Amino acid sequence: MKMWKRTGVALIAAVLFAAPMAEGAIQANQGSIVAKSEDGVTQADQGSEAKRLAEAEAQLMAQTLIDGYGASGVQYAIRSKGEIVLSGGIGVDAAGNKTPIGNNVMFAIGSVSKMYVTAATMMLADAGKVDIDSPLTNYIPDFTMADERYKQITPRMLMNHSAGFYGSHYRNSMLFADNDTENHDLLLQNLRSERLKSEPGEYSVYANDGFQLLEILVERVSGMSYTQFLAQSISAPLGLTSTKTPLDTFDRSQIYSVHVPGIDGALPVENANVLGTGGIYSTAEELTLFSEVLTGKQPDLLSEAAALAMQQPEYRNGVWVDGSSNVYGYGLGWDSVDLAPFDDYGIQAVTKGGNTILYHAAYIVLPEQEVSIAFLTAGGPSTFNTAAASNILLAYLKGSGEIKDIRPDKTFEAPVKKEMPDHFKAYSGLYRKVGSTLSLTVKDGEINLPAMKGGLIPEQTYVYIGDQVFMGEDGRTAISFDEQSNGKTYVRVQSVLEFPGFGQSALDHYELQKLDANTPDDSITQVWKKRDGKTYYAVNEKINSLFYFSPQVLSKMIQLDEGSGYANGTIIMENNKAMNIAEIPVMNGRDAFDLIFYKENGIEYLQSGGWTFISETAIMPIYNGSASTVTIPASGHARWFQIGEGAGGRSMTVEMPESSGFVVYDANGIPIQHSVASGSSSVILPAGGLIVFGGEAGDIFKIALKRK
Repeated sequence: MKMWKRTGVALIAAVLFAAPMAEGAIQANQGSIVAKSEDGVTQADQGSEAKRLAEAEAQLMAQTLIDGYGASGVQYAIRSKGEIVLSGGIGVDAAGNKTPIGNNVMFAIGSVSKMYVTAATMMLADAGKVDIDSPLTNYIPDFTMADERYKQITPRMLMNHSAGFYGSHYRNSMLFADNDTENHDLLLQNLRSERLKSEPGEYSVYANDGFQLLEILVERVSGMSYTQFLAQSISAPLGLTSTKTPLDTFDRSQIYSVHVPGIDGALPVENANVLGTGGIYSTAEELTLFSEVLTGKQPDLLSEAAALAMQQPEYRNGVWVDGSSNVYGYGLGWDSVDLAPFDDYGIQAVTKGGNTILYHAAYIVLPEQEVSIAFLTAGGPSTFNTAAASNILLAYLKGSGEIKDIRPDKTFEAPVKKEMPDHFKAYSGLYRKVGSTLSLTVKDGEINLPAMKGGLIPEQTYVYIGDQVFMGEDGRTAISFDEQSNGKTYVRVQSVLEFPGFGQSALDHYELQKLDANTPDDSITQVWKKRDGKTYYAVNEKINSLFYFSPQVLSKMIQLDEGSGYANGTIIMENNKAMNIAEIPVMNGRDAFDLIFYKENGIEYLQSGGWTFISETAIMPIYNGSASTVTIPASGHARWFQIGEGAGGRSMTVEMPESSGFVVYDANGIPIQHSVASGSSSVILPAGGLIVFGGEAGDIFKIALKRK
């Protein structure tokens, strides 16, 4: 993948494609009076310069994402004091040509949808129908959990991520051209058997399930479906014509089409069937109009007091420390209410990011300046949207005179090692984050840690530099040990992340949690050792799910930490049960679940997070004769098969019901065919790979294998 560095040459090239106004030019209508600032610059000049700089930066960001990171479409808009001052977009068509994207083209906005359900809840609070600090059970009486603490959960805790939920139930939530409401309909049932991982209100850690519960709250209190509530209470008053959910009736061709390598034509429409947490489609311009609701500029919809309450630093109310700038600093709904680098300029910026499988969104609002930006993309990575939106917004603020200069990126030097006090050795031991554990050794003033944040923080050695801090070799990542008021010890990570082509972003959060010793009986240990290294595959996900493009979601490899009594970051309790123990505030403790095993007809299954997984030991080779059939059992479970040497390299064609489909993976777990996405029923089978067939109970697949 080509990676672009942000250089002055690239920036100049982008500016040349804009249409800069001649230096010193004056724009004024005949007979009008043009206001001037103290330095003689007219407001018209400032507005033109702001647009010029923002447009140049937006074009640069879009080109960088498309040319360097594989995005297939970018749409953006800035609104200032009620007016659109910048709007544009560029996409890549099926032939690879770059074409403009109209302002009415819709994108999935992922978790930016949380701002709508948060606003809806606060609107009901304005109307006196909801008290956000009363028990949630007042509004959803049938909400129960296998943990009596659930009775303490309030709507506020849902909005600031502090309810203590395990995280997110994703099963059958992301589907191609299918608005199945199963995920919504089964949420309360799924939660009944689950515990909380922390005291309600103890700390904020990202949890999608909370916003699904807010969706249910809005429905129960308003007496209408959530989709109807949005249409009547937000879209209609604001005149939003392109803000929809998958349950709305509208022309799906308005949604930006996504193309992926290896599949001819556009993919079917992606439906995020978790409406409250991530199910809305919209446009950049309509998102910026909605920002007027979130800043109290539409008091008939949402009061100024409610909007201000949403912007307060809720994350500081629980287990956390006031630290440096951060990308995570939850308000009500907002990911951050003091987003860097705007705080360096004395400007409050509130932000929300969003991702589905195919689309990504960044949304930044400056309440005091009455400025907002929406930056939407299709394809490519999600990592850079907020950084891109921040760069564009800073360019606009500079052009408008709101800030004088854009500060350069920070530079770093290698750390100077100092003598470490002996008491730090006591921090050696076993630590965990969601899904894994690691042994951490503090010795001779040094700590070795693996890569973090997907490699943005490299694997490196951290040396003691004094003031209770260890600094990485990169000079930009510091770690420290924090013994918190809840009795837990955490590894705190403070870093400045480098995004090639986009600049830097500050990060300050807890990465790891220290674990107590756990020594299960030897008989239990032996049972778990037999599972060590084995992979389990999901059987109850619909075959039209986009998660089949992410096999790591639909498979679990069991990994034991030798002699520790832990597996995949859970604590082993019994032969067939390991419990989540993640209590990591802010972001890194999200989406953690128990591991529950059981056997049926001699086959071992795993249940975790609402999914049922089958052991790899039960997956047999696909029949390598010229003709065979596969039938979906009465359970409706998907059927997985290995691709042995006899079938590898042969052409497979499948005759199947319209409701069915299959996905083929190569030996490295890379999907090479998704029949629902491609519309094709044929594929060359890769030796050593896997096939999964899915559909309705009783569906029959007629398989023909031919040599090439």
